[in-house]
Amino acid sequence: MIPANLFSRFQLIQNIGSQLRLIATSRVQLSESLYVHRDTVENNPDVPFEFSEDNKKRIAAIMKIYPEGHERAAVIPLLDLAQRQHGGWLPISAMHKVAEILDMPKMRVYEVATFYTMFNRNPIGKNFIQVCTTTPCWLRGSEDIMNCLKKKLGINNGETTKDGMFSLLEVECLGACINAPMMQINDNYYEDLTVKDTEEIIDDLRAGKEPKAGPR
Repeated sequence: MIPANLFSRFQLIQNIGSQLRLIATSRVQLSESLYVHRDTVENNPDVPFEFSEDNKKRIAAIMKIYPEGHERAAVIPLLDLAQRQHGGWLPISAMHKVAEILDMPKMRVYEVATFYTMFNRNPIGKNFIQVCTTTPCWLRGSEDIMNCLKKKLGINNGETTKDGMFSLLEVECLGACINAPMMQINDNYYEDLTVKDTEEIIDDLRAGKEPKAGPR
C-alpha cells in the first residue's frame, strides 16, 4: 500500500506533467519573415556591390573605434552603412562585402543580418513605415492607425505600394511607449498619433514634404 505522503507527491507530479504537456503542444507562432536566402534577379551573389568612396572613409573611421584584433565587432555598423547606401535594404552581395572587409566568415555575417530586425533583406519602399502594435500602443489606438494606413495606402501589412513610395510593417515595441500610439518612418518617430495625424503625414510625404517628427 502506498503511504499517503508519497501518494500526494505522485498526484502533484502528475498534475505538473499534464500542465507541461499542454505547454508543449501549444500552437507555434510562425514568423512572417523568411530567414533562408532565396536568389532573385535583384538579390543574388552575382549582383555587384561596392561601398561608395564616402562610405569607405566612414568605414575606416568606424574600424578605428575597435581594438586591434576585435574589428569584427564592427559588423553591425558596417551592415547598417551598406543598407543605407542600398536604398534601405541589405542584399546578399553587400553582406559578402562586409565579410570581406572584416575578414569574417560569411555565415557569421548572415547570422547577424537575420537576427536583427533592423536589417531588411528584401527591397522596401522609399518611406518604410513601421507601426508599433505592442500593448501600450494597442491600448492607445494603434489598431486604428494601422487600419488607416492600410486604407490610405491600399496595401496590407508587409506590402509595398506599386509606385514604390511606401512599405508598411507591423512591429513590436519601438521604445516610445509614453507617447503611444506611434510609428517610425525611416529614421523618424511620429508619436501621439490620431487617425487625422496619420493621414496628414502620408499626404505630406506624397507631396514631397518632410513631416515634422516627434510628438504631435
